[in-house]
Amino acid sequence: MSTARSKPKAKRKTAAKRRAPAKRRAAARRPAAKQTRDETLVKVRGLKMYFPVTEGVLVPKVVAHVKAVDGISFDIMRGETLGLVGESGCGKTTTGRCILQLEQVTDGDIFYDSVNLTTLDVNGMRPLRQRIQVIFQDPYSSLNPRMKIGDIISEPMMVHKTEPDQAACDKRVAELLEVCGLNPKFSDRYPHEMSGGQRQRVGIARALSVKPEFIICDEAVSALDVSIQAQVINLLEDLRDEYNLTYLFIAHDLSVVRHLCHRVAVMYLGNIVELAECDELYDNPLHPYTQALLNAVPIPDPTIESKRAHQTIKGEIPSPINPPSGCVFHPRCPIAVDACKENVPEFREIRPGHWAACSEI
Repeated sequence: MSTARSKPKAKRKTAAKRRAPAKRRAAARRPAAKQTRDETLVKVRGLKMYFPVTEGVLVPKVVAHVKAVDGISFDIMRGETLGLVGESGCGKTTTGRCILQLEQVTDGDIFYDSVNLTTLDVNGMRPLRQRIQVIFQDPYSSLNPRMKIGDIISEPMMVHKTEPDQAACDKRVAELLEVCGLNPKFSDRYPHEMSGGQRQRVGIARALSVKPEFIICDEAVSALDVSIQAQVINLLEDLRDEYNLTYLFIAHDLSVVRHLCHRVAVMYLGNIVELAECDELYDNPLHPYTQALLNAVPIPDPTIESKRAHQTIKGEIPSPINPPSGCVFHPRCPIAVDACKENVPEFREIRPGHWAACSEI
């Protein structure tokens, strides 16, 4: 990531020691701390999220289900950033909402620090919501337009009672605005008085306000300009190192994911088809869908790009209401055989730490 970034005025240790882009990418994939990376913070097992499709007005009748997430499993270690990528509609955001317990899962288990979130009610989830936060995709609609920035950031502190009084809340708001590269005087502004990048920084400050351990970044930079994306991504990386945060980074921009994430999971039609360390997945993709995704990333050199042979995925994405039998990718897969139409491929470890769901690799 070579885009320059303006430094905030706050005197932060991380801001004073900026690294070169190449070194930043290498550091992003190193374990944050050996003693913490061995611990599993989030464990998802057999997660399914089916949304009912109904017909009828007076007497609604369920006629089908949209299989948004269809039996996925993965782990997230403490201090790690797991990237979740795939085409629009593959179930990335739904997975994040299920972890946040904003959706009542159809089946499966979600463990956070050994606590099964799917068994908790509203009151049981309340203490954990302080430890699990989210940065939403759209900085325009995720902030209350009738509230000032200071009130938006301080509201979670008041709900969870993390600060003793209003003066402590105001002091904490000023600190968070500085940490996120904003002037503390912005606390008296309304969201419409700020740019998109500034609004997203407010969203990050709000997520940090209750000192969480785990943050779900749901397309946190997709609505921003490229130059602003670079600033926000670098900010997220600095905050992760400074506060030992754990991220689930949901995105469709593979270049952004490679810059920030330790491991990457690739989703297709509600299923995880490949999971590996970041460098391993980008340098040695095994699943045909992952190969096609990486091949679609443009090279910022018109001469090389014009001579490159493109590998396109044929056909359309099947409907999640009626997904294909067997391997869900077989109607578009260039290496599919007859057995792929009937047999669901096992999600297996093909290389150490490199998992894929394909019987032909």
